[in-house]
Amino acid sequence: MGRIRLQWSRIWQVLGDHINAVGCNNVQDISFFAVDSLRQLATKFIEKGELPNFHFQKDFLRPFEHIMKCNKAGAVRDMVVRCVANMVHSQANNIKSGWTNIFTVFHLAAADQDENIVELSFQTVGKITTELYEKQFRIMIDSFQDSIKCLSEFACNSLFPDTSMESIRLIRRCAQFISTHSNLFQEQTMEDQPNKIPDTDRIWIKGWFPILFELSCIVSRCKLDVRTRGLTVLFDIVKSYGDQFEAHWWQDLFQVLFRIFDSMKLKQNSDEDLPDRVAAKTEWLNTTCNHALYALTDVFSQYFAVVSPLLLNDLFAQLQWCVQQDNEQLARSGISCLENLVLSNGDKFNADSWDSLCQCLHDLFSSTTPSQLLTWSPAPHTSSMSSSPRPPSVDPTLLVDIDSDIGYPPPRHHSNRSSTSNGHPNNELSNTRQLFNVLSVKCVVQLELIQCIDNIVFYPAASKKEDAAFLSAAQSQRSANFVPPVHDSRGIFKYLSLHHLSTLLDCLIQAHRFARNFNSNQEQRNILWKSNFIGNAKPNLMKQETQALACSLRIMFRVYLEDDRSESWLEVEKRLIPLTHEVIEYFLSLSAETHSEAWTSVLILLFTQMSRLKDDRLKVFVGPVYNHLCEYWMLDLRPEVCAVLRNLFVRIGSVYNIVVQNVPQPPSAAVQSAAVQSADQQQSLKHHQVVVNGDLHRS
Repeated sequence: MGRIRLQWSRIWQVLGDHINAVGCNNVQDISFFAVDSLRQLATKFIEKGELPNFHFQKDFLRPFEHIMKCNKAGAVRDMVVRCVANMVHSQANNIKSGWTNIFTVFHLAAADQDENIVELSFQTVGKITTELYEKQFRIMIDSFQDSIKCLSEFACNSLFPDTSMESIRLIRRCAQFISTHSNLFQEQTMEDQPNKIPDTDRIWIKGWFPILFELSCIVSRCKLDVRTRGLTVLFDIVKSYGDQFEAHWWQDLFQVLFRIFDSMKLKQNSDEDLPDRVAAKTEWLNTTCNHALYALTDVFSQYFAVVSPLLLNDLFAQLQWCVQQDNEQLARSGISCLENLVLSNGDKFNADSWDSLCQCLHDLFSSTTPSQLLTWSPAPHTSSMSSSPRPPSVDPTLLVDIDSDIGYPPPRHHSNRSSTSNGHPNNELSNTRQLFNVLSVKCVVQLELIQCIDNIVFYPAASKKEDAAFLSAAQSQRSANFVPPVHDSRGIFKYLSLHHLSTLLDCLIQAHRFARNFNSNQEQRNILWKSNFIGNAKPNLMKQETQALACSLRIMFRVYLEDDRSESWLEVEKRLIPLTHEVIEYFLSLSAETHSEAWTSVLILLFTQMSRLKDDRLKVFVGPVYNHLCEYWMLDLRPEVCAVLRNLFVRIGSVYNIVVQNVPQPPSAAVQSAAVQSADQQQSLKHHQVVVNGDLHRS
């Protein structure tokens, strides 16, 4: 061992290959002898220490890696781990460039099935990260990302869940260590690329990025409980230490976060028909993806000022992908996250941000429209089979209303019903049931998108409060003097231009007309009913029809009644008047009582808002629809609708000067003569009574 290090380096080029070969020998005793000899040589060499900028320890410890990787004998692998662990405990102060080899050995041991090997390896790595980092991190900084990769491998070993959870805790501890020792990364010159990477980026490349990347790998690879814990720690680190990140780091960070969803995107076109793959995807969408989506939105909102210029469009695209996955819970979560993002940061949006949002919503409405509801028909050879699930008599406890609104209750209550009576569905019926489930989810998504726009524009529950106030005024017969509630200032209506509102109106009116066409198509609804589309109920889209229309009217009347938006009145008028005429005329064609009842709130809203218009604008509205409004008196309307309609007609009479006012008029000559004659008669009667009374008194 007295030779200089350069001589040992040349000797080891030959001797190292020989030890690699002998250490992987099939005869276990020979392998033991090779590993023991390697241990003695490596220990002696490490005792000599290592000069700065030299890497001889890497060469001497590399055979441990090779034997661990290539020799599958459990006893030999256990000996390798014990030799390396012993060196860590006894020679830690002398190890410098050899830390990379040590972590590689433990990384290979982390995936082992032998509990003793995994336990000893993990204990040693835990000692390094909790004790040695505090003492000599400066000389170990170049192997830091190898240690994180090693901990990640421990977390991904599904045979030892306790070790997995503890390794995630150690990764979090490493993040805390980086946060408090950032100066060490600034002082350290990087070995591989000393002149290419700026000083400020060293802590990102050597510290933060490996931690975040490996946690994302844990989320992608592990079982539910471990990946949930990894996901929680990942976003906790980002939220806690994100203020230390440079602006240009966030793009790399969000690529790591988006990578969580990429694992499922890559699998969605492979092995799709395998039951275990379908079950795994469903579990992932309902749990990890759902959790990641909310956490991602929270992070974006927390650091919106920094990340918005770089990544807002990417986030919209990610949310759009989630909504389009034909998974009800994930779609609801995606829409909810989009709504929360806009409500939390709408005041910080610029024109481009609003353009991106409106385009995202427009694309979502277009891509989730269940167009096949209007065209689907059963194949001729399956029509008789498809109608068999519906029994001749329907259990009344299952149906509150023979018309069932698609998506309300959510379709999952019906999606698992059997599609055949004999229990042996063929491919055709299976595909039909799958199509029905997809269409049902799309109906839910359309309804959620409508509510999302309403919540974004007016703030959640604001529209419901307004409808309740309108209904209360109509029921109390005071809608003529009704003062509408003050608009909630937390909505983002005030930030939206007419262009953006027009895009949203296009989406809403498109959804309304689609639902209206479907509800009017009785033949198609009967076909779907007989095919057991959502169970034993006849499908309809009444919620979508009325809610989309109500939101559209609410937006247009809000613009039309605000003095601050007078420059937009003409454009709104061009859309509002034809839509009002269309709506009033359509209601007259409704024959089903349940359908008419569903329109109560819409009619109250429409007639109340029309009554609030100024005289000149009310004339413009009433002209095309007056005859249809008169026909409403022939219908059996609810008292609340009659009350607001009566007030509207009073306003119309006032505008057109056809209301007779109760003003005192001078009496005519005939009236005056009759009044004089009546007075004379009363006086004569009084005189007669006096005379009669006198006579009686005298008698």
